[in-house]
Amino acid sequence: MTDHVRQQIIELLPRLRAFARSLALSWDQADDLVQQTVEKGLCNLSSFTPGTRLDSWLFRIMRNTWIDTRRAARPVVTIDETDASRPLIGEDGRRVTEARIELGRVCAAMDQLPEDQRVVLMLVCVEGMRYREAAEALAIPHGTVMSRLARARTALAEELGMTRQTARKRGEAR
Repeated sequence: MTDHVRQQIIELLPRLRAFARSLALSWDQADDLVQQTVEKGLCNLSSFTPGTRLDSWLFRIMRNTWIDTRRAARPVVTIDETDASRPLIGEDGRRVTEARIELGRVCAAMDQLPEDQRVVLMLVCVEGMRYREAAEALAIPHGTVMSRLARARTALAEELGMTRQTARKRGEAR
């Protein structure tokens, strides 16, 4: 059983890497996250229940590892008597609120897209896949990926009240 599970883990590596890329800020961080996930999975194979979904089990390990990594990376601020006189610097609550509202609008607009467009948009724009990779993952022609993505972007821009040029500029700014 162990060899079979190990082979399945190898087959899941591309999916694990895609999921890691959606969590991490860079390819290096994503690769490190995949490595940590596989290591934890292999070390804890005895806790895997045969007959359940190995991919879900590994994705859960990855998500928990990512959360643990992010928590550990948070800066620890100590405040003592000498620092108390200086104002604390934090995030601008108004900007955070506006960003959350905008994110909610984008998510709602994405939910209204047809599934075929939403899936392509997620793979290319969120997962960071190249058009060719998305085409292979979905088993559709490269041109179909391009046209679905163009329709999804246009629909999002219309739903969010953006002109095409504004949408393009926002995409380039990122």
